[in-house]
Amino acid sequence: MSIHHDSCKRSLTLPVIVLGAVIFVVSIIGFFGALKNNSILLWIYLILLCIILLAILVFTVLAFIVTNNGSGHTVAGLRYKEYQLQDYHSWFLKRLNNSHNWEHLKSCLVKSDDCNDLSRKYKTLKQFKSAKLSPIEAGCCRPPSECGYPVVNSSFYDLSFHPISSIKDCKLYKNSKNIKCYNCDSCKAGVAQYMKTEWRVVAIFNVVLFVVLSGVYFVGCCARRNAAKNRSKT
Repeated sequence: MSIHHDSCKRSLTLPVIVLGAVIFVVSIIGFFGALKNNSILLWIYLILLCIILLAILVFTVLAFIVTNNGSGHTVAGLRYKEYQLQDYHSWFLKRLNNSHNWEHLKSCLVKSDDCNDLSRKYKTLKQFKSAKLSPIEAGCCRPPSECGYPVVNSSFYDLSFHPISSIKDCKLYKNSKNIKCYNCDSCKAGVAQYMKTEWRVVAIFNVVLFVVLSGVYFVGCCARRNAAKNRSKT
């Protein structure tokens, strides 16, 4: 998802920044504890690192659970998939159906290039029909295929045609770049699929981070024992 609004960037990167800052502070405590051979600092370091490890473990397990549901549906004649909101985990549904959360996400989508760039990326109708759209492009930038609206170009549909489906998304879609299908369930489903993919990447990274920090924790335990032995000798 191409996001150029500062608040949108902050909302996506803040958890990673906070985790990095906490690990940095804890590492400083461990460094000075080892440097000064101070068992108290090393105890504080090990306790904090243990809390971080438990938090990473819990988050990773939850991430794999909530990203286990949901997948795209193939549509005849299209190279990309369409997504349905009810397919995803209730955790995603609760947050995406929250009006405050969705208004913030919607403002990010309107300011992004996901829909605005389609007319520049696909000059002809043939190019657009053979395109492999992202989940957000497929869900937010166009009406669902079951509506049956004739495609004029990559950013315009003939809405004078009566939709062949009764789903509410067909009535919510507008050709205006500020409206599109941003209020549609298909758009929320596209965002859910995007979040699912990103969370899976973060979860895999957290598995690696957990293994590395576990090794660091073991080294810290050895350093604390050595500090305790040296202290008892003196």
